[in-house]
Amino acid sequence: MNRNSRKHTLTLIATLVSILNIEAQVMQQAPRLVVNITIDQLRTDYMEAFSPLYTLDGFKKLADKGLVFTNASYPFSPIDCTSAIASVQTGTTPYYNSVVGSMWLDRETLRPVYCVDDKNTQGLLTDVGGSPKNVSTSTMGDELKATTQGKAKVYAIAPFRNAAIMAAGHAADGAVWIDDKTGDWCTTDYYGKEIQAWIKNFNSINPTYRTVSEHQWEPENQYVGKFNYFLRESAPKPFKHKFSGESQYIDFKTSGLVNESVTKAALHCVSSNNMGVDGITDMLNVVYYAGNYRHNASGDCQIELQDTYVRLDRQIASLISSLELRLGAKNVLFIVTSTGYSDEEEVDYGKYRIPTGTFYINRTASLLNMYFGALWGQGKYVESYHGSQIYLNHKQLENKRVSLTDACQRAQEFLSMVSGVRNVFTSLQLLSNSNPDFVKVRNGFNPERCGDILIEVSPGWRLYNEDNMQSQMSRASFIPFPIIFYGADIKSEKVTSPVSIERIAPTIAKSIRIRAPNACSSEPLF
Repeated sequence: MNRNSRKHTLTLIATLVSILNIEAQVMQQAPRLVVNITIDQLRTDYMEAFSPLYTLDGFKKLADKGLVFTNASYPFSPIDCTSAIASVQTGTTPYYNSVVGSMWLDRETLRPVYCVDDKNTQGLLTDVGGSPKNVSTSTMGDELKATTQGKAKVYAIAPFRNAAIMAAGHAADGAVWIDDKTGDWCTTDYYGKEIQAWIKNFNSINPTYRTVSEHQWEPENQYVGKFNYFLRESAPKPFKHKFSGESQYIDFKTSGLVNESVTKAALHCVSSNNMGVDGITDMLNVVYYAGNYRHNASGDCQIELQDTYVRLDRQIASLISSLELRLGAKNVLFIVTSTGYSDEEEVDYGKYRIPTGTFYINRTASLLNMYFGALWGQGKYVESYHGSQIYLNHKQLENKRVSLTDACQRAQEFLSMVSGVRNVFTSLQLLSNSNPDFVKVRNGFNPERCGDILIEVSPGWRLYNEDNMQSQMSRASFIPFPIIFYGADIKSEKVTSPVSIERIAPTIAKSIRIRAPNACSSEPLF
């Protein structure tokens, strides 16, 4: 071999080594574990208000060292815990993922359907099963499983059944929640016919019944409740809550104590299943609770709410520090966001001469049926109603030779004159109209799950159903919340530009080099 050939060979070898080093470095950039944290009813204003009570390793660490998008929102309405988590996971809105809320009406049976109910499944350590069959698109976890040919480990831990199953998705290894009756951490046989050993083990080590029976909920420290955020003249009363009776575990799951149990279960899941220890990225979905105790008004549980945030701060700190210590800070990517809504306050607007009233959906449906009867002859034109939606009887309209378009237009004109109605939308209008004023309503609509008529009740008015006694105050309030990315060498920055939560999924997908969920068309955040 002459000198030129030798030089050429050495250059080629050096180039190959350089390429291999670059590829190795690129491969190491993907985090070993993605921890997707969704906090039910988290609010930025409360986060900031209670910050003097926080540690340095929870919310403050996320704010100081994370990439924080301060102005996040959901691109649809209405929002609840179920639809919010489904949208975070699928990277799209109910219009595509079909999850319009925790409950909707089945058109065939005219019975309410709970979002995760599935008669073909059974519960493990619980009386109720469930599955994500009602989610019509893929999730982040599904795409991770598909890309890795099932080798990636995907789990979801949440206090509530709907939250756990929605966060887990179709292809996950498990969705785990706290049973309402026994307090055991439980699951569904959809994810495997046998209860996983780590769940049994965790229940034996950290039994919820012991926490509930032996402890009462009182402020974490002496400083909780020392300042009055809610502008009440009288000082907030201290609290001590003992969990007892048939609803003890349901109450526990809306208390500030539940998040400690969630953290312990999440860490036990990681260690027991060896998550994040190899070159294949795993995903842990965690749902915390930051709402009011027993869903009461904020003004009636001021110190409880403060204590919930203080305890939540400590649990986030515990989760982050434990996983960073176990896997290394560069190997874990944390994403934190909110479900973007809060329980509505009970306000007596009439007492202060603020315009208000009660909109009765059952009476309104009867009036609409009478109106149609006057037009086309007696009959059952309104098949049912649910929430603020009215379902028309398509067969009756066909028998009367009335088009659905004509019926919807006449209903819209008639209902627009009813007191307490701010706006009326029809299913045909939402399917065909691209009016930007309708975008949030259209995004929250799904033709298979929603009614033919959607009524927007005026803010300050109460939507009431006399048949099932369900009541809801209508508000158009903006709930401030962030999207935070922390870990995996992400540079800290605060971004104030408005961003939408469906961009979380493609951002995570890009970070771990997988496809975004199949109905997600949004761009990554960075």
